Amino acid sequence: MPKKSQDKNILDNIESFIRFANGIDDFSIWVSNEKGAITYSDSINKITGYTSKEINRLPDKIYSIIFEDDVVNVKNSLANFLHDKSRNVLQLKYRIVRKDNSVSWVKESITKEGNTFRNKHSIKGVMVNISELQEEIFSQKKLVNTFRDLNDAKDKFISILSHDLRAPFTSILGFAEILLNEPNLSKSEQIEFLTYISDSSQNQLQLINYLLDWSRLQTGRLKLDPVKLNAQSTVYNCISSLTGNSIRKNIDIQVNIKNSLFVLADERLLMQVINNLLSNAIKFSNQDETVEISADIFSNGLAEFIIKDNGIGISEENKNKIFKVEKTFSTEGTKGEKGTGLGLSLVKEIVEKHGGSIWFYSELGKGSEFHFTIPCTQKIILVVDDNPIERKKIEKIIHEGCSSYKLLNTENGYEALEFIMESPPSLIIVNQNLPLMSGLHLIETIRKEDRNFKIPIFAIVQKISEEIISAYQNFGVDELFQKPIDEQYFSDTIQKKLN
Repeated sequence: MPKKSQDKNILDNIESFIRFANGIDDFSIWVSNEKGAITYSDSINKITGYTSKEINRLPDKIYSIIFEDDVVNVKNSLANFLHDKSRNVLQLKYRIVRKDNSVSWVKESITKEGNTFRNKHSIKGVMVNISELQEEIFSQKKLVNTFRDLNDAKDKFISILSHDLRAPFTSILGFAEILLNEPNLSKSEQIEFLTYISDSSQNQLQLINYLLDWSRLQTGRLKLDPVKLNAQSTVYNCISSLTGNSIRKNIDIQVNIKNSLFVLADERLLMQVINNLLSNAIKFSNQDETVEISADIFSNGLAEFIIKDNGIGISEENKNKIFKVEKTFSTEGTKGEKGTGLGLSLVKEIVEKHGGSIWFYSELGKGSEFHFTIPCTQKIILVVDDNPIERKKIEKIIHEGCSSYKLLNTENGYEALEFIMESPPSLIIVNQNLPLMSGLHLIETIRKEDRNFKIPIFAIVQKISEEIISAYQNFGVDELFQKPIDEQYFSDTIQKKLN
């Protein structure tokens, strides 16, 4: 066949190849012409943001949009391929910078034909956008590495834990054997040995309890049961359980928390966090020192708790072991108090399961300061009243005296209950006369769920009598107001309750 006829056949094949590929969005087919310029199917625009003509106008054509770190490898691979007579197919994977400056991954399959086109290879290729696949690969690799790290941490943890669980029993059994076999021990010696056995046993029991909770949190078997909690009351309950520890060292625990601060947390687990941090603060404080605990609104719906002591502090060497279960370590307190080494790891798990964070500052010899955040309840006052005029009056009083609180209105008890179950408010104001459900019935229903009377409730009644006072007090109503309400007293009472 004459040379011109061969060239025409090649060009006809190229045109039909491109027409076939046009309209396909998933990949772009391309062919090179005799001058080395490349013609792409229309879908190249979907992949790169550029049209075929725009790419060929770029200073270095397609190489102009290949990611800088990948250009040399692509050029070298293509040059080697064109000079290698033993290969007809080249597979490339690289990044491109799209017209909108975003980065995409592409995979390219390039073929060369055995004949020549004016002493140049006839080259065809298919370019596929593999960004989603590449992201998935990276994600899977990251997941594999995470699981590998967790598995390594687990192995280290089990190794440490097996030692910590076994070690004390040698001494416990040794002292028990002495007590059983030495009838001539003095009373003081018997008490000393029994005290050691008791302390070691309690320490081991605490370690096992921590371990069980940690394991349940890790596996999802320990479910959070978040409820509205008064931060101040919760802290005082924790302090009460640690009274013996603080009295033995004459530690003064100072609390700086407003009564109006409420958090949304699992009560048992939050108390475990506070107990552990307070217990550590006492443990590492010297005789006659002070431990401070404070809490306030942090940001983004979180409350921040701070536990500060002026004790022995944490060395730089041990700081990176804090919170890491695979590096559990325990140091004695200033009076020889023992620890499990697992408490802070559990504290971190609990705080993070609540959506909070924990961090600390410490200097050797100058004490430590532990901070953690926990979700706080929204500052909401719920008014349940179907009378728009009375609602307007209450709204005015609240806006003037409690402008930082969000006011919500419902016209009946069923709407109020639906809201309360989703997000407990800071205060509920209920009118006695409501449609569908009376104010008293609504309060009774609320208190069935809120048995500890944690949500303050004010009731507005037509007329106060001994019978009404008794009925409402039985369901833990904080204040009763008779219509028409005394606006100043009403405002003062709300502010006092919330602050």
